[in-house]
Amino acid sequence: MNKAVVKDAMILTIITLCAGLLLGFVHEITLEPIAQANYNIQQEAYKAVFADAESFEEEEDFDTTAATKVIASDFPDDEIEGLATALDADGNTIGYVITVTSHAGYGGDITLSMGVTNDGTLNGYSITDISETAGLGMKAKEEAFYSQFENKQVEYFEVTKTGSTSDDEINAISGATITSKAVTYAVDAGLAYFNTELTQGGSANE
Repeated sequence: MNKAVVKDAMILTIITLCAGLLLGFVHEITLEPIAQANYNIQQEAYKAVFADAESFEEEEDFDTTAATKVIASDFPDDEIEGLATALDADGNTIGYVITVTSHAGYGGDITLSMGVTNDGTLNGYSITDISETAGLGMKAKEEAFYSQFENKQVEYFEVTKTGSTSDDEINAISGATITSKAVTYAVDAGLAYFNTELTQGGSANE
């Protein structure tokens, strides 16, 4: 074999190995900042839907699959992704933050965290991940839409295009009915999970 070919092959191998090691190193050093950023986003969402809470206790062994099965028959497009207990300054439970992902968004998945007090009152929701159309579906993050859910105690919400006339009706975003329904059904899925698993202060994992 030509020595030049062998030399070139060795150089290429070394470059490949070095590049791989460098990429691995970069990946490792970015993991922690990314995790911290995601944590901060989640904590901001928790506080947005539970301003009265002093702290939040994550359900570390939370079984997403088991939780999703609870609501699967009525909400096949939704997943219960996480659960946190909202605590007051004395460590008493004042409610829960339930994180739900809808797979029925117009532009893809929509993930939101919703705060529910012990008596079943919905404080509201905060979207942490959404890729809907600007000026249309993205309005789900605007107060004009999300305020319709705030401080309501209902079993389920329904979407209407003709203007809401009761607490359980949500007026759809003009031109974004799919997004409106995706968000509303995600909230409904969270309420269904709360009413099934948490009304006695328990958990699906207990």
